[in-house]
Amino acid sequence: MVVVVVVMVMMVVVVVDVAVVVVVVLVLVMVMMVVVVLVVVVAVVVVVVVVVVVVMVGLMVVVVCGDEGNMCL
Repeated sequence: MVVVVVVMVMMVVVVVDVAVVVVVVLVLVMVMMVVVVLVVVVAVVVVVVVVVVVVMVGLMVVVVCGDEGNMCL
């Protein structure tokens, strides 16, 4: 009887350990996915902002060149 109880306890401990490891791995994977998504979003926002700024500066230069040719950069 003691051996059976010990074996059952060991099996429960192993199952709990495996479950804890699986949960930790899943949480880490989810955190990594969230970090990757955040990095991608930040990169896209930065690219969009840079493009908008470049276009605005280009339009300003074109407007200045169109209005006063001698002010052209």
